[in-house]
Amino acid sequence: MSLFAMGFLLVILQPSTGQFPRACANTQSLLRKECCPPWDGDGSPCGELSSRGSCQNILLSQAPLGPQFPFSGVDDREDWPSVFYNRTCRCEGNFMGFNCGECKFGFSGLNCTERRLRTRRNIFQLTNSEKDKFLAYLNLAKNTPSQDYVIATGTYTQMNNGSNPMFTSINVYDVFVWMHYYASRDTLLGGSNVWRDIDFAHEAPGFLPWHRVFLLMWEREIQKITGDENFTIPYWDWRDAEDCVVCTDEYMGGRHPTNPNLLSPASFFSSWQVICTRSEEYNSQQALCNATSEGPILRNPGNNDKSRTPRLPSSAEVEFCLSLTQYESGPMDKMANYSFRNTLEGFADPRTAIANISQSGLHNALHIYMNGSMSQVQGSANDPIFVLHHAFVDSIFERWLRRHRPMLEVYPAANAPIGHNRENYMVPFIPLYRNGEFFKPSRELGYDYEYLQEPALDSFQEFLIPYLQQARQIWAWLVGAAVIGGIVTAALTGLILACRKKRRGTSPEIQPLLTESEDYNNISYQSNF
Repeated sequence: MSLFAMGFLLVILQPSTGQFPRACANTQSLLRKECCPPWDGDGSPCGELSSRGSCQNILLSQAPLGPQFPFSGVDDREDWPSVFYNRTCRCEGNFMGFNCGECKFGFSGLNCTERRLRTRRNIFQLTNSEKDKFLAYLNLAKNTPSQDYVIATGTYTQMNNGSNPMFTSINVYDVFVWMHYYASRDTLLGGSNVWRDIDFAHEAPGFLPWHRVFLLMWEREIQKITGDENFTIPYWDWRDAEDCVVCTDEYMGGRHPTNPNLLSPASFFSSWQVICTRSEEYNSQQALCNATSEGPILRNPGNNDKSRTPRLPSSAEVEFCLSLTQYESGPMDKMANYSFRNTLEGFADPRTAIANISQSGLHNALHIYMNGSMSQVQGSANDPIFVLHHAFVDSIFERWLRRHRPMLEVYPAANAPIGHNRENYMVPFIPLYRNGEFFKPSRELGYDYEYLQEPALDSFQEFLIPYLQQARQIWAWLVGAAVIGGIVTAALTGLILACRKKRRGTSPEIQPLLTESEDYNNISYQSNF
């Protein structure tokens, strides 16, 4: 990519989306607990004068939670976002956004009435210019201040219940790094005490919908800051890969020639600084990540703990995972057996679907294999490979949705870990999104995957698979029904023939109308089966 092109991209600054709206990060909004910013189009809160939306009370789910988090009223993320705001914009029709100023995913146009379908492609199928453009967009996001959003640097209590706001500005890329950190961070209990068994984005049913929203928002931000409305996130198909084939200077950065834990200086990713990676330090200080730079990206692919992750995932493991019919099961956490979600996330064995937290499969395997910034949950989004990886994980989720065609009711409505019930709002997104809203095919959200579009035969096979699986489960009943149907048919045929014979013998004057017709003699009766 030429320096001129890079420089041109870096001067394009447009609004971004992320966590706390800048317009609501002030004392007045926090004390009123209201986040209903005006829409620039008409100057009214939520664009109400243009019928885009209105400021409404938040409706929180009352469904019971699982036992994993035994506290109440100690974490700002509980009943998100009610600790900070209990009134936000509720948008009408296809409008969306913290001020109803955008279109829902999959829609575009002045009034958000035009449907749009974009295609995510394999990164190795991009042309050189497309690939270079993607890398430049990443670097642009890392160097573009977010105009619309800020991040919280203190808890609500530390903000003196809103009278002392603690927020700071951040660049577009790091907004998403911080969001991933904030959703998965430990609960601060005071003193040096923390609760680690909590995560609003992992280890529970919301893992796949949460990351689906995360990628959609990230994708939209790139579209906005670049003006490229056709941009989509590429994916890395890592099935059966023998090593990190994207870890080259041509793509996501190769190895440093003298330090295997760093990136090659020939990649501009080597100059990136990470944030939100020192969880133990934050815990000991009872503080939040404040987006201070914490050093370069670390990555040493393949030199990981082989006893936990011996290799990258295989095609056979992905296919086995796709065959699982239950989305969620049992405790609905990382100990769930025969759960598609838990197996894809990587806490269950991808050959048996039995939970085994001593091993890391599928999604988790990639993170462990990278052996660096990607391998620590809270800071994993610092490495740009994160978006390539999660785009492919989302495509596997999409394959499962298309194959099994689950109803919304398949997603748990109650008793999931905190934040993961169907009607819970996802932490820490504003505008608000419920988990269940993204348990649907990607085409309804305006995107598809290149390798899922063709050949057409594959789509037809995936359509048939759930019906064939159901037929296999009830084959004995089908065989029995066929046998009984045959017996009934034979009995009816014999009875009819006997009646005909008797009728001919007893009343020669009464004959069937078609006695001599070959058509009549060839009539047969078949069971509906």
